[in-house]
Amino acid sequence: MWHRNDTLVTEFILMGLTDRPELQPVLFVLFLFIYLITVVGNLGLLMLIWIDSLLHTPMYFFLSSLSFLDLCYSTNVTLKMLMNSFSEKKTISFASCLVQCYFFIAMVITEFYMLAVIAYDRYVAICRPLLYHSRMTRAVCLRLVVAPYIYGFLSGLMETMWTYSLTFCASNTINHFYCADPPLIRLACSDTFIKEMSMFIVAGLNLSNSLLIILISYVFILIAVLRMRSTEGRRKAFSTCGSHLIVVGTK
Repeated sequence: MWHRNDTLVTEFILMGLTDRPELQPVLFVLFLFIYLITVVGNLGLLMLIWIDSLLHTPMYFFLSSLSFLDLCYSTNVTLKMLMNSFSEKKTISFASCLVQCYFFIAMVITEFYMLAVIAYDRYVAICRPLLYHSRMTRAVCLRLVVAPYIYGFLSGLMETMWTYSLTFCASNTINHFYCADPPLIRLACSDTFIKEMSMFIVAGLNLSNSLLIILISYVFILIAVLRMRSTEGRRKAFSTCGSHLIVVGTK
């Protein structure tokens, strides 16, 4: 199925964000600053959840997994871009490009479903509070975290193998600052119809499925909150869901 065609391209040139040399130092400092904030923030959250026993709850367990994904995602995309900022030869090998593509796709899909898992957790906590601890056991939480990783990384592998089967024999210049499927397949000499259809179907299904789980969960949560007689109870419910909704909105 994924027969590897001969290719003349052994490396790609990443164009980056701009071809103006005077802007390179500014962009380097800006993205380095953003990346360092991302690293410090996510590592700080992971350490805090690990150290504080009061945070050893399902909600923070899922948040720590989401934070770990965000850290890996940022590192996968940003490090190579920063390295190329002051490099005269802004290249990436064919194998490294595929690896970057693989982790990008895998972590994006995993993150979609991790957000859905957090929404489900909030649904059980607010709509079924008396059953929360019996349903969200350690074994269940572990399965809810592992399942998105397995599915996401298998899906990423499938998509990367479709890209691997393409022939690259002409231009090797990627009009992007990292290896991603859309700009990469534009360089292919072979037919990309199957790859494009696979990319749209996988992206569409995973995005719609995860969003559907999130929307259904929050519809039930909203109904449960509106039925609460206590103002304090409503405030707590909204506060526990607010940060998750912000994260979903920014994704």
